[in-house]
Amino acid sequence: MNISSIIVKTLPQNYDSVWMNLIDSGLCEVHFGDKEKGIIIITIEGKNVEEEIDKLTKIQDIPYVISADMHMSYCEEELEEMKKDMDLNATVEELNTDRKAEEVGYFGSLKGKY
Repeated sequence: MNISSIIVKTLPQNYDSVWMNLIDSGLCEVHFGDKEKGIIIITIEGKNVEEEIDKLTKIQDIPYVISADMHMSYCEEELEEMKKDMDLNATVEELNTDRKAEEVGYFGSLKGKY
């Protein structure tokens, strides 16, 4: 099962219409939004990526939707397959070292660090 979050954008004056059309579509679950910004957060589910893309395309075709973009995706089967190849004991051992926090390499965003 695949689950993905979608950010839907519309004009503020069309927000209520898009919100109701999303609920009535049966394609997704509507979670929350910001009417002033015209943003609605939804999730879709599918048995595979193709089914999710089909739903996303239909959501993009809803009247007054400016854009609907996949933000995050989760696949249960993929996670289970990755777990099979992981040595969880080795990972725990790596975490239980005497290394100081400043010795750990970090390659993500440092925006706003200082």
